[in-house]
Amino acid sequence: MRDLAELIEQVVTGLGFELVTIESSPRGRLLRVFIDIAHGVSVDDCEAVSNQLTRMFEVEGIDYDRLEVSSPGLDRPLVKPADFERFAGHEIRLRTAVAVGDQRNFTGVLRGLRDGAVVVDTGEGELLVALADVEKARLVPKF
Repeated sequence: MRDLAELIEQVVTGLGFELVTIESSPRGRLLRVFIDIAHGVSVDDCEAVSNQLTRMFEVEGIDYDRLEVSSPGLDRPLVKPADFERFAGHEIRLRTAVAVGDQRNFTGVLRGLRDGAVVVDTGEGELLVALADVEKARLVPKF
């Protein structure tokens, strides 16, 4: 059987959406799939992706109890290198895997990627964190 994430991404992108991330419960009984699209994700979009994934799971013999498909929300996670380029200019919260100057949590304006490092303007200067050292990064919602 092919990798589950690869199968899910193939279905999601085939329907014209971006796969943001996949979460699963410890034994894979609950699958959460987060999708995005430029004009924003609607309930109908989630339903269409859910229906297509359900059919694919049946064909591939993937056993699960519950599937949830939704938008990533206003505090969208930044996961792929392209995310850090696409959302340059937006405020983000970033958590590093290892401390940078006795600190692991930072907030600032994302400036993009430079030589494989995420660049964030923290207001106190420019922070560069290797992409591999980013534990978690999310957009800060603006209301």
